[in-house]
This record gives sequence, C-alpha cells and structure tokens, in this order.
Amino acid sequence: MSVIEGESMSISATELDSDSHGHGHGHGNNDGNDGAPAPDDDLLYGVIRRLWPLHRTVVRVVERELSGTGLTAGEHALLDALHAEGPRTVPQLARAMDLDRQPVQRWVNHAVELGLAVTAPNPAHRRSSLIQLTSEGAEAIRGIQTFETAQLRQRLADLPAEDLRTALHVLDRLGEEFRHLGNGSHVPPEEPDSRGNTDASHIQPSSPHPTHKGRLRE
Repeated sequence: MSVIEGESMSISATELDSDSHGHGHGHGNNDGNDGAPAPDDDLLYGVIRRLWPLHRTVVRVVERELSGTGLTAGEHALLDALHAEGPRTVPQLARAMDLDRQPVQRWVNHAVELGLAVTAPNPAHRRSSLIQLTSEGAEAIRGIQTFETAQLRQRLADLPAEDLRTALHVLDRLGEEFRHLGNGSHVPPEEPDSRGNTDASHIQPSSPHPTHKGRLRE
C-alpha cells in the first residue's frame, strides 16, 4: 500500500472534491446531437474521477496505521521502494516515485535519523551515495506490509485475482499515458552542482547508534 505524502499534493482537498463531482463532463468524443459523452468516455472519466478521492483516502488510512511509529506516509513509500528495488540514489528514488527530489531528500534524511536507512558508497557514481535499508528498516517495512496485507486480504477477499490483475493493468496504463502527457518524469537527470556535488551528497551523515522513535504496529 505504497503512497506519497499528502503534503506533496498541490491541490487542496476542497478543490479536489469540487473537481471530482464536476470535472470531465462533455470532453469525450460526441457522435450524437445530445451533447452527452460516449459510454466509453464516461467509463474513462469515471476511473479518473475516483483516483484523487482514493489517493486521499489511502493516505489518511496509512497515516493512521503509522501513528506512533515516527513515520509519515511519504517515508512509508520510501521504505517500500527501497525494500522492493534495493539500494538507490535519491535521484533514482525520485524518478521511480515520480516526485521532485526535495520531498524524497527530506524522507531519506528522516529515515536516516530514525536508523531505518543508511548511506553507502556508490561504485557507479562516487558523488551520489546509495540509500539502503538497515536491518531495522527492513524489519519495519516488513511488519507494516504484513499488517496491511492481512487487512487487504480480509476486506477484499471477494475480488478474484483476475480482477486485481486487470486493475493493475489499467492503473499502469493510466500512469504511462499521464506521464506521456506530462512530458515524462519531472525529475531531471542527475547532475552535479557548481561544486561537483549531487543532491544525494547532501544527505545527513548516519548516526553510529541510530534509534527508532515509536513502535511499529504488529
């Protein structure tokens, strides 16, 4: 249940609620004279209208699950990405999460402070450190995912696997098309600054004895 932090959304909940009720009508192909969109257009907009409210709801649920752990929903997504993909640089994480580097950098810094992640030398780019999970970080995200998976399995037990595979296909295709419309990822290639430093080189040093604030739910 990987999500991005609610603060990274640039549109307010009120604006989104308004848009979800009124946006999209009459924008489809219209082969008739009544001004109504074609049935396929209604289906497409129906999917898109549900994405913003669903995203906000998932963020709220994840934030409630993380209460007392010291983690935000964005840091949850960061740990999930590192757990799934292995060590990555900050620019690589930002591109994978389709976010600007700044919020990802904040999440990395906090995860390092909590002892859930550390920096490591990058053989491919000496100025851009790799970010990797500590054993505590790996245990933390596994515990969170175990809890989430059990909840999802219980609540969505009536959905056949084929429906879930179709949902994944549709979401992947929507993401692909919207990234194309937005001219691809807005995270530029990794480039050094005037001093030869990259974003990842500004990560705060890992504490030799990191501590994790709060307790993860089991």
